[in-house]
Amino acid sequence: MSDQIHSTRAAEPVGKFPHAKRVGGLLFLSGIGPRERGSKKIPGVELDDQGGIISHDIEAQCHAVFKNVRYILEEAGSSWEKLVDVTVFLTNMKDDFATYNRIWAEYFSESAPCRTTVEINCLPTPIAIELKCIATV
Repeated sequence: MSDQIHSTRAAEPVGKFPHAKRVGGLLFLSGIGPRERGSKKIPGVELDDQGGIISHDIEAQCHAVFKNVRYILEEAGSSWEKLVDVTVFLTNMKDDFATYNRIWAEYFSESAPCRTTVEINCLPTPIAIELKCIATV
């Protein structure tokens, strides 16, 4: 049996799927990005008139995506400390990985979850980072 989680604080999903599903003692988060709830605003992103990315601030996006993940974890009865595995999707590994890695270390100064970081061509919205997480409940 599984329970769907729909956060009231994290940015809304960009499709018809829940923020997370709880299965037994595990919580599986959908891909979570840095958008802000209730708007199309993406922290640190400047778009042109056609919606193309002019520039992005990976630091601002990292803080925003971590905030969204934390909101979902808390509303599902879990916590940041209960993350066990994180897959990170970056659209520009060369330029963004060092900053992302530094911010990761700030958020996980004690016990970090397992992590895989993958560069991808693009994401469904004009964002530079997305996290796919598994946590215990």
